[in-house]
Order: sequence, then C-alpha cells, then structure tokens
Amino acid sequence: MGGAVVRHRVSRRLRHAAAELLPKLEPVDRMVIRALPSSSTALSASLRQQLRDGIDRSARRQEPAAERQR
Repeated sequence: MGGAVVRHRVSRRLRHAAAELLPKLEPVDRMVIRALPSSSTALSASLRQQLRDGIDRSARRQEPAAERQR
C-alpha cells in the first residue's frame, strides 16, 4: 500500500468514515476493515460508500441466520 505515512493516512481516513457508520451497528457487532492498495488513492467519499455497502451486505447476510434462531 505504501510507506508508513500512506498507511497511517489511509487508517485515519477509514477510521473517520467508520465513526460515521458506527451508530448503524448493534453494540455486539464486530467489524474488520481491510485496506487494499487502491485505498491509498481513493476519495474519502468513495471509502465511505464502500464501507456503507460492506455493512449493508453484512447485515443482509445475517438476516436469514437471525430468522433461523427464532
């Protein structure tokens, strides 16, 4: 992805984007965010949208499992 400066910049941008989305998650939810090399050149708006999409996909995957537990 790049040197330490680039990695830390991407980390800060992802952390900021994730902070906006945390209220959408349940308190027991866990999330791992992996930055790919293209993250270093992506716009912040694109990173936010990709995080949002990932959270939405994850929520859709878990719906059937929650219904089975009822």
